[in-house]
Amino acid sequence: MKAYIFPGQGAQFVGMGRDLYEQSAKARDMFQQANELLGFEITKIMFDGKDEDLKQTNVTQPAVFLHAVLVALTADEFSPDMVAGHSLGEFSALVAAKALSFEDGLQLVAKRAGAMQKACEMNPSTMAAIIGLEDEKVEEICASIEEEVVVAANFNCPGQLVISGSNKGIDLACEALKSGGAKRAMPLQVGGAFHSPLMEPAREELAKAIEQASFSKPVCPVYQNVDAKPHTGPAEIKQNLINQLTSPVRWTQSVQQMIADGATDFIECGPGRVLQGLVKKINRNMNISSL
Repeated sequence: MKAYIFPGQGAQFVGMGRDLYEQSAKARDMFQQANELLGFEITKIMFDGKDEDLKQTNVTQPAVFLHAVLVALTADEFSPDMVAGHSLGEFSALVAAKALSFEDGLQLVAKRAGAMQKACEMNPSTMAAIIGLEDEKVEEICASIEEEVVVAANFNCPGQLVISGSNKGIDLACEALKSGGAKRAMPLQVGGAFHSPLMEPAREELAKAIEQASFSKPVCPVYQNVDAKPHTGPAEIKQNLINQLTSPVRWTQSVQQMIADGATDFIECGPGRVLQGLVKKINRNMNISSL
């Protein structure tokens, strides 16, 4: 069975999507539609911009979404038995699986990026990658830091977990985790504490937009970040998408569940190959490739 997977923020690079634009009339039309919907020339930034411009949250998120969706929708063959996306990638997965229109998906991603940016400015915060420690131990140590917000945010693969929280909370957690046996505890260059309670203002803002958007039953199950389970009901998909901003991304568990449900081939749609690497670390027997 084929599982198509969609990357999140961090997979972007200057030049992404240019080949699609040059090779596909459908892609050109959709890129132009994106420029109009967003109100700025995202294609110029994607194809010829500077790294620092592409790293702005309000550009990064729609850019990665656009690239991933267009890779799937312009492919010679796209026949998913199941789909999943990492954080932002869940929106790409929903559009590719026809649960959400391209226009609505792009507008929700733009709203999400703006809401997250505002939340970051309200609460100075950050994230850190923790390498070489069991998930349960990381969660236990984070929970022991009671005076600051610090939580497990991304379960990426065994031995690689990202934590999220206040600046002081992350500093305290990194020290405690290194003392607790982590091989590395590395602060990340991100705008704020994604997938933590500090994103609550963004969750509230995005919830209104998601509630108003039209969702359909997807063509295949969508494995969602918040519970790592397959979903096809529009109401539950919406609610999980709303909760995603303040909940951890359970990527390890999602991949394990897809494998348990019969996935043998994982195909990454979008810039980079980050997710292929994570899948290989979760289960080295899987066939992995990219569109």
